[in-house]
Amino acid sequence: MRSTFLLAFAFVMATGSAALAAATGDQIRTAISDSTVQGNMDASGPYAEYYAPDGTIKGKDYTGQWSVEGDAMCFAYEGTPKTCWNVELSGDQVRWIKNGASQGTGTIRKGNANGF
Repeated sequence: MRSTFLLAFAFVMATGSAALAAATGDQIRTAISDSTVQGNMDASGPYAEYYAPDGTIKGKDYTGQWSVEGDAMCFAYEGTPKTCWNVELSGDQVRWIKNGASQGTGTIRKGNANGF
């Protein structure tokens, strides 16, 4: 048992965090609302967005709408159809999941940290 604990502890220390866990809709809302998420998406690169409590997304040069539907977070930007993503959370870390695969990661900071 001790060796299992030490192995798990070594993994957490090496990766910098415990494994992320699938989030419920309520957990997504609590973590994301009135927060800025900054990170990297596999397909499009770096991003930073503020998710206002009223459902508005604010980025550097754009806006959109966000919502939680079931256990997924949905995004709608001008000129594009709404897309929904599953979310994994651990502390201030988020992972965006689409079609069962990780598509990006980010760090959550409370408030409009970038002044969008």
